[in-house]
Amino acid sequence: MSSIVDDLQWRGLVAQTTDEAALREALDGGSLTVYCGFDPTAPSLHFGNLVQLVLLRRLQRAGHRVICLVGGSTGLIGDPKATSERALKTREQTAANVARIKELVRPFLDFDGGNPALLVDNLDWTASLSALDFLRDVGRHFRVNQMIRKDAIAARLESHEGISYTEFSYQLLQAFDYLHLYREYGCTLQTGGSDQWGNLTAGVDLIHRAEGASVHLLTTPLLTDAAGNKFGKSEGNAVWLSADMYSPYAFYQYWINIEDASVIELLKVFTDRTPEEVSRLETSLQERPHAREAHRTLARDVTTLVHGREATDQVETASQVLFGKADPGSLDARTLADATAELPVAVAMPGQSILDALVATGLADSRGAARRLVAEGGVSLNNARLGDAEQLLSSGDFLHGEVALLKRGRKHLAAVRPGPTHHTAAPTAR
Repeated sequence: MSSIVDDLQWRGLVAQTTDEAALREALDGGSLTVYCGFDPTAPSLHFGNLVQLVLLRRLQRAGHRVICLVGGSTGLIGDPKATSERALKTREQTAANVARIKELVRPFLDFDGGNPALLVDNLDWTASLSALDFLRDVGRHFRVNQMIRKDAIAARLESHEGISYTEFSYQLLQAFDYLHLYREYGCTLQTGGSDQWGNLTAGVDLIHRAEGASVHLLTTPLLTDAAGNKFGKSEGNAVWLSADMYSPYAFYQYWINIEDASVIELLKVFTDRTPEEVSRLETSLQERPHAREAHRTLARDVTTLVHGREATDQVETASQVLFGKADPGSLDARTLADATAELPVAVAMPGQSILDALVATGLADSRGAARRLVAEGGVSLNNARLGDAEQLLSSGDFLHGEVALLKRGRKHLAAVRPGPTHHTAAPTAR
């Protein structure tokens, strides 16, 4: 595509702009400096932040200079929610989150090439600013009657709880970030989610009032499924980008289980697949939906982007393991633990009968039933078919010393973990 704006629009990454014609001319006319801010309200970024990271990535690859801002000061205040006041983080908690997020964003952008990205913390230019100076130099450019019309502010003012002056002031701090980056780096484009439009326009207005200059905004749409629910939730929990908060295995499974109606849209947003490649995957989805080629491509590409190729290879192997098509011994300990975490589980010691383990996991109703299953060739241990009903569990059967994988037929799986036999549980197989 001849224009980066055309590409972003085709990918579904443009919801609002301040002036599309002017922005298109600016982006096509040379290198712009663009920034996006990420507040450290949690120790990790999440699905919604990933949209902004891939947007910055595309803009950098198109030759524009990108600034990734981690909000060490705005994180101490908290972006006002439409429903209730945020619980303020301590300075220590915020600093720890800032450090984690700075490391988390590095793989997405190029910080070392000929057009290196910048990583900044707004605490660096606000910590030494006195309240009097901030009110005189920044606050005087804001009009309260305009501030209270912002959606989140208006909703909170109409609620029983109201809004604190702390959160009410958040938009001033975010606007000041844009002004500072404009003055320091010549930044003329800010990106963010469409739900941030009110905060983003505050920065545009401040630069116009303080500097007499016009700058740009670009927001991305809220991504929802066919039922109108926001993407990025899994069983009520956020889909985090940090591996210690949301495992690469769970992350891969989230993407591969995306509904058919949304997979093409998400391929455009989150992967580097070309229009021709996406069109071919769309045809595959329509003509051979059982092959799930589009889903596997989406899951592989996004997991590689976030967690790297090695982790993706491991989780893909783990999926094959659970289908009986790969050796579970090829998995590292962490991936194996993640892949088996949701299986029915029993506790057993080396030397215990396989028949007892089958009953304990719920894969068989009784030792007699377990014996018949083994005799019929319907039981496998670590994906190797069992032929001896008298076989005992050995220490080597517990992969990485942690888990043995029992299977009845093709679909019924359970995990056996080492431990005292009197703790053995017998959950229902699923």
